[in-house]
Amino acid sequence: MTRHNAHKASLNGLYVITDEKLINETNFEFAIESVLRGGARIIQYRDKSDNAEKKLKQASALQSLCHKYQAISIINDDIELAKAVNADGVHLGKDDANISKARQILGQDSIVGVSCYNDIPLALKAQKNLASYVAFGAIFSSPTKPNTVVAGLDILLTARKQLTLPICTIGGISEKNIQQVIRHGADMAAVISSVFSAKDIQQATMNLNQYF
Repeated sequence: MTRHNAHKASLNGLYVITDEKLINETNFEFAIESVLRGGARIIQYRDKSDNAEKKLKQASALQSLCHKYQAISIINDDIELAKAVNADGVHLGKDDANISKARQILGQDSIVGVSCYNDIPLALKAQKNLASYVAFGAIFSSPTKPNTVVAGLDILLTARKQLTLPICTIGGISEKNIQQVIRHGADMAAVISSVFSAKDIQQATMNLNQYF
């Protein structure tokens, strides 16, 4: 089994995304290790700031911790950063570099996820271009992106019928509704504030992870 196929088989479970506004810089590694101890299987490093030094340091620490806990490390948008820290892959938005370019830089076995919002044709295009997984959302209204268009649960039923790729969901997912996205066909449920806004990050992660 190639590394890419092995990763594809592992693309399920709780998918945690970092947020520089919710994680204190001095507690970054503690927060990441807490979600890993809580059972997160995939962690995406996302930081929209311009602090390249901080991002390199944090992404490297995240990759090392993911390796320690046998979890998957993903970098949001930044292919060069993903290469620099030897992350397992990258997550691309609609306007980011294309899938083939990412694989040229990171290697053919790398994971490349694609945001598809509420757009099934975009997901089908990503599948044709050999994306590793696609992400739909916001499934519910999201506290971290309050102005995002809500895709709703029904898009998952449609996607499940038309796609063979693993499906990730994002947007407003919490312990109250995570079972709904799983029942509607999601392989992965991405969370941000549901864990990093919690008083006990590890316990909040465990509470969500129990449904997978």
